Amino acid sequence: MTLTDFNKLDRDTAAKELFSCCGSRNWVSLLMQTFPFGSQETLIEKAREVWYEACDKNDWLESFSHHPKIGDKKRLTEKFAGKEQAGVASATQETIDALAKANKDYERKFGFIFIVCATGKSAEEMLRLLKDRLKNTIDDELTIAMGEQHKITLIRFNELLEDLQFVKMSQITTHVLDTTAGKPGNDISIMLQQLHTHGYATIAQGITNRDGRIVDLLPPDKKLQPGVYKLVFETGIYYSAKSIKTFYPMVEIQFMISDDSHYHVPLLISPFGYSTYRGS
Repeated sequence: MTLTDFNKLDRDTAAKELFSCCGSRNWVSLLMQTFPFGSQETLIEKAREVWYEACDKNDWLESFSHHPKIGDKKRLTEKFAGKEQAGVASATQETIDALAKANKDYERKFGFIFIVCATGKSAEEMLRLLKDRLKNTIDDELTIAMGEQHKITLIRFNELLEDLQFVKMSQITTHVLDTTAGKPGNDISIMLQQLHTHGYATIAQGITNRDGRIVDLLPPDKKLQPGVYKLVFETGIYYSAKSIKTFYPMVEIQFMISDDSHYHVPLLISPFGYSTYRGS
């Protein structure tokens, strides 16, 4: 349906449709205060505002509880539940078993299930992300999970409303090039961290794709506050997988955000040197 069609629904039906996009009753209730929506921009802006500024931990946890467990073996072998998780179709039994175990470990540690926007990600990538995120604190992980939930919400908006249009790139992107091999630095774990008074906190996490890029670290409509941030690249693990010694177990790039524009922070790496610049 179009946004015009959606606006013609009765309020209960419209609320149910929104709940199918994000399973938080408070989020739906607050968002419905703007119904009918004057434009696509109004819907997206209000959805983001309510999620990040008006909802709290209980609302986020409620939304997480409406997702199927990624670590459920039956769902894994059935290519998950829905198009968002179709990337697991080619998973081996070993990967499925590892995902199931890691998911149980994750839920045991944090008290909620692993939330990830799985669109375009393979089972191996999700397993790597799950293991990486198991190392986080519960506060950092809650922040990351709520961001992943908002990515999923926007995808579901797009499935619900056929004429929906929004910016599809994260405000922060990166591209890793292995200058020694002359190839993209793929399968490198990256954390995006924000500087607070008590130190850095992780707000997003991802893995470079086959082109060495991450274009979806943040939800496409999420704008960061001005301040100091850094990207942490797990270069040691990358080179270890290739049986190459490196001087840098990690590369950390600190940078300033001053406005709402797009920030591209590429990394050129070799075992004994690296460089960076602000890209476009």
